[in-house]
Amino acid sequence: MSMRKCLVIGAGLAGATAARLLADRGEKVHVIEKREHPGGNCYDEKTNAGVTVHKYGPHIFHTNMTDVWQFCQRFSRFNLYQHRVLSYVDGQLLPFPINRDTVCRLFGVEMGIRDVESFLADEVARSSYREPPENFKDAVISQVGTYLYDKFFHNYTRKQWSADPETLSAEIAGRIPIRSNRDDRYFTDLYQGLPEHGYTAMIESMLDHPSITIEFNTDYFLARSEFDKPGKYDLKVYTGELDKFFDEAYGRLEYRSVKFEFRTVDQEVFQPAAVVNYPNDYDFTRITEFKHMTMEKSKKTELCLEYPSAQGIPSYVVLNQENIGKRQAYLDHVNDLEEQGKALFVGRLAEYRYYNMDQVIASVMNKLK
Repeated sequence: MSMRKCLVIGAGLAGATAARLLADRGEKVHVIEKREHPGGNCYDEKTNAGVTVHKYGPHIFHTNMTDVWQFCQRFSRFNLYQHRVLSYVDGQLLPFPINRDTVCRLFGVEMGIRDVESFLADEVARSSYREPPENFKDAVISQVGTYLYDKFFHNYTRKQWSADPETLSAEIAGRIPIRSNRDDRYFTDLYQGLPEHGYTAMIESMLDHPSITIEFNTDYFLARSEFDKPGKYDLKVYTGELDKFFDEAYGRLEYRSVKFEFRTVDQEVFQPAAVVNYPNDYDFTRITEFKHMTMEKSKKTELCLEYPSAQGIPSYVVLNQENIGKRQAYLDHVNDLEEQGKALFVGRLAEYRYYNMDQVIASVMNKLK
């Protein structure tokens, strides 16, 4: 039986995972990537200061899915980093997600776990929101009440999405944990960490297979007629923008981008956590200090300030009512192509979903069963 010829469009995490799984089962895979490097938005590189920075914002791997974790372990060892985030509110650096210490310090009180649960229930009870939640604002207020929503979420969300939180899907708020104990980890998954030598090295290892070839600086849409020639490929795996594949037949889908400002600071440590959010101050949303995550030693430190933008490389899908409707129209066509075995659409952009990295890998695994 001859090998199938597969085209994978995009060398990010979704594309690399698909390419490797296909190659492992005996398929011949050609990967094309419009950038000059693999890794997509997970791409990282080491600076002159000896610190690895994530060029498209911080990426922390976390999962409860053992099969996903074991797949990644094939290509890299991981350090034992567990992510912690602080939020700058009313002149204080407070733990985020909201936990017992956040509430006690913000309100100037001392209380136990059960008291925190009752306190938050009272905050919710005195707040106004729709049940079930109809949008992001409703979803957050239903968990923490109006006061904490205003302090931690409202302005950050407006900066991040350049939209009224009431126009955004409640689905986004489903990612926000609230804790009544003192656990200040951002994620509580069983498996957490960063690849020991970076995401770029891990993805390069995924793509290192005799049945995989790669072309960089190659835009699928600039040579689509060549790649789409009948009989050239038996299967296409697409990881780019969903609407672009269908020539925006149902209108453009919105994606948010981020402008990154990198700074090398001549001091060993700048801030007490890897990420500090700024919901109410400044134009940027957060500052990342990568040394906390990579555990590298240097007399200097590397910072990244993030300024959300409507222009640039797509990073986030905008889940409002209009876009969700358009997404479904496109996904109806996707389902037809996938059922015919002609194409697979995988990843955050191609599925127009807000995925964590482990969910991207799990989606690829599921579609390639």
